[in-house]
Amino acid sequence: MGGKPLFALNISALPAALPMDVTQAIVRGAAEKALEAGVVIAGGHSIKDEEPKFGLVALGIVQNHQLLTKSGARPGDRLFLSKPLGTGVITTALKRNLTSPDELADAVTWMKRLNRDAAQLAVDFGLHAATDITGFGLLGHATEMAEASGVSLRIHYPSIPLMKSAEKFALAYTFPGGASDNLLYFSPNVTIEGELSINLQTLLYDPQTSGGLLMAVPEGKAEEFQAEADARAIPMWQIGSVTTGSGITILAE
Repeated sequence: MGGKPLFALNISALPAALPMDVTQAIVRGAAEKALEAGVVIAGGHSIKDEEPKFGLVALGIVQNHQLLTKSGARPGDRLFLSKPLGTGVITTALKRNLTSPDELADAVTWMKRLNRDAAQLAVDFGLHAATDITGFGLLGHATEMAEASGVSLRIHYPSIPLMKSAEKFALAYTFPGGASDNLLYFSPNVTIEGELSINLQTLLYDPQTSGGLLMAVPEGKAEEFQAEADARAIPMWQIGSVTTGSGITILAE
């Protein structure tokens, strides 16, 4: 939301039978990523649980005038996305022993990438609307932005960045259960213009782990925003626009 993270707390619920080296790797990975983000691990809480869970609670600061919210999109804005889609369908393929090392490595690389630089770019350009793409998938979080802002979003499917093999596994329908839940809940707000298979539609509802940011950029700043992202080596794709009305329209071609 345009804030600067300062501290974080480890929250772990791990099985007692989990090998210690695995537990250490989980905690070390979080500590290394927190260090990269300039965040201090200030403590935490742990319990035993048969299903492994681990996360961080973050605390930071933000200036009121720099807040990035879901309600700030305006007609005429251009929509930009900072990470490709595909983590849910690819990691589910992993669980079914269908992925190659290269396919998995691509997804892991994107999941490990911080959103810090993309968020800072948004702040530097004075943007007011953004949302992260996580468990509700691209169209779930886009719907939230459209509803909060009182606008309609038009998204061009061919412009949406996808991870290597994301379409391959979408066509094999290796989606996690959350993708179908998202489709059932959010699809009444979505209109498809043109031909797009149900498999590829579902990819737009794929729950993302550590997904990117969807940002609404004023039309007059869009070209400069893309150029500055390129200059800073920040991945960025323009995928659509904001219009008057309500709901989401997907342009298949």
